[in-house]
Amino acid sequence: MTDILLILSDVQLMALFTSAAIIVIGLYAAIFLDNIIKKIIGIAFIEEGVNLFIVTLGYKSGGVIPIILPGMNADWFAANAAYPLPQALVLTTIVIGASTLAVMLAIAMVLYRKHGTLSASEILGDKKSQIDDKKVVDENSAEIGSGDKNE
Repeated sequence: MTDILLILSDVQLMALFTSAAIIVIGLYAAIFLDNIIKKIIGIAFIEEGVNLFIVTLGYKSGGVIPIILPGMNADWFAANAAYPLPQALVLTTIVIGASTLAVMLAIAMVLYRKHGTLSASEILGDKKSQIDDKKVVDENSAEIGSGDKNE
């Protein structure tokens, strides 16, 4: 493990930790938050964290762009060029991610029009949250009713 850390540059190591943090934040939002829009934002965070991870793996300290220009020595280019595959993969995931994000937001709009809420537990009919909501409504109506009698 320490051998791998010695190979990585400081920039690469910082980017790896940042990508891990972004992915963890996205996982928290996607799993534990009830609002559908916040879940969608969490999924977008996961995607961007993975993109950063892939770009970090393709980073080469002191590397040059992977385009052979006229007059370049092929051996020097092979030794110093950055890896083009991670860059191509990230460009592809950005395009796919933008389209899936648009579809998820469109589905969220349809769900809001149909159910009048963006709460995932209410849309899915989670009985525990509905019972909790009824208790809150009953307590509020009892407070309102007791306030009228005193006047």
